[in-house]
Amino acid sequence: QVQLVESGGGLVQPGGSLRLSCAASRSIISFNAMGWYRQVLGKQRELVAQIPIFGNIKYADSVKGRFTISRDTAKNTVYLQMNSLKPEDTAVYYCNAYLPGANSWGQGTQVTVSS
Repeated sequence: QVQLVESGGGLVQPGGSLRLSCAASRSIISFNAMGWYRQVLGKQRELVAQIPIFGNIKYADSVKGRFTISRDTAKNTVYLQMNSLKPEDTAVYYCNAYLPGANSWGQGTQVTVSS
């Protein structure tokens, strides 16, 4: 088991930036991948970005060129830098730690993009 704690959400105007952080209770390199997902009430949770231990980083088409996922293995923390935010980015953002057959989730952090 792992505890994932997200932070950094909030209210931002369109065009603004936020950086989300996800602190893990154990080494993030013990997971196949770390990722960020988001969910709007009444809709399915969707992948935003994923950084695997090996291989290429994935981004949702809707965030390519605007969001950047990164990790600090010394701090067991994963980040999501979000720039040029749009109202449609409004959602609860969840951190994910993936192992085959075992997904772990944080509690979520609200991001609201509104003028």
